[in-house]
Amino acid sequence: MDVREGEPPQSWRHRAVGDTFEKDDGVQQSGAARPRLLVLTSDKGWPYTWKEDESTRDCHVNCEVERVWQIVKGDLTAWFNSLPEDHFTPIPHALIGTPGIGKSKAAGSYLLYQLLHYDAEQLPMVVYFIADRKFLFDKTSKTVSTYMGDSSNESVVRSLSDRGMKGYIIYDVAEPDDEPSDDLPPRGWGMALVSPPLEGNYKEWVKRSGATEIDMNCPGESDVKAMCVWMRRHKPVREQAEYWQVVKGQMDEVGPIPRYIFDERKYDNWVQRCHKTVDEATSSVILQYTGLGRGGSWDRMKVFYWLARVVRVRGENSGSEFFFQFTGLCSPQK
Repeated sequence: MDVREGEPPQSWRHRAVGDTFEKDDGVQQSGAARPRLLVLTSDKGWPYTWKEDESTRDCHVNCEVERVWQIVKGDLTAWFNSLPEDHFTPIPHALIGTPGIGKSKAAGSYLLYQLLHYDAEQLPMVVYFIADRKFLFDKTSKTVSTYMGDSSNESVVRSLSDRGMKGYIIYDVAEPDDEPSDDLPPRGWGMALVSPPLEGNYKEWVKRSGATEIDMNCPGESDVKAMCVWMRRHKPVREQAEYWQVVKGQMDEVGPIPRYIFDERKYDNWVQRCHKTVDEATSSVILQYTGLGRGGSWDRMKVFYWLARVVRVRGENSGSEFFFQFTGLCSPQK
C-alpha cells in the first residue's frame, strides 16, 4: 500500500440497488487499481472542528463515505433535471452511524466539499449547522458567514428560501436531543442530518420531513490500514508497520472506530467504560441485549453506546437498515 498525490485514475463506482446505492465491484478498468482511501486536506480545517478552534486538516474518504455522496448527488441530479411544474422537492436524509467512525469528520466534511464544488448557479448556498453555530457558504460571492446563538438564526435560511434561492443544509447533531426545528429544511432546499442512532436526535424530524435514512458502516480493516499509512507516510517502513500493529490490536478490541483506536487516552477510557458497563450490568440490563440486531435504539438501550457498533444490512425492500453488533472486547459473557 502506497501514497500517491493527485486524483486517482479510477475511483469507486456505485450502482442503484432498490432504494439505495451499493459499491459496484464489477466495474474496474484493466490495470487501473482503485484507491483504498482518499485524503482531502484543508488549510483551514473543517467546520466540525471550528467549534473548538482545532485544526484537523485531513478528511478521510473511503468507499462508504463516497456512497453517502452518491445518494445525495442522485437527489440533486433529479432535482435540477425536473421541470418547474413538477414541483420536485429534494429528499431530506438522516445519516446514521456508530459514534466516532467519521460521520462528521469524513462524511459531513466530504458532503460539504462536494456541495461547495457543485454548480454554483444551480446550488448557490450551503449551510453547515453544528451545536450553536451556523456557517453560511455563499458560493456566488465566495464568502462564509458565521452565526451563533439560538435557533432564531434559522430565519436566515428561511429568508433565503423566501427569496427563491436554492441551497443545501448539513445539520450535524452535536448534542443529545438536538433535533432540527420544524422549519428545516425550508422550501426549495435539500438537507442531510448527521447523527448517532439516538432517536431523540432525529425520529420526529424524519416523520415530519419525510426523510430517508442513510446507514453508514464503520471503516473496514484495509481502510484503517490506509489511514495508518497516510498518518505515518514520512516515517520509515519499519515504524509504519509497528504503528499498524498497535492500531490493529486496539481495533480488534474496540472495533474499527477511528476516534478511539488513534488516540491512546480515548482508547484506554473506552476499554475501562466497556468493562465497567459489563461488570455492573444487572439482570434487567442484560435483558436489553436481546434487542441486539435490527430495530433497536440506543435511547432505550444505553449499554449499546459502549458495547456495540452499527452495521448496515440490506433491508427487506431493497433499501438498507442498521444492525447492532457487539465489539470484540465487550461481548457480554454473563
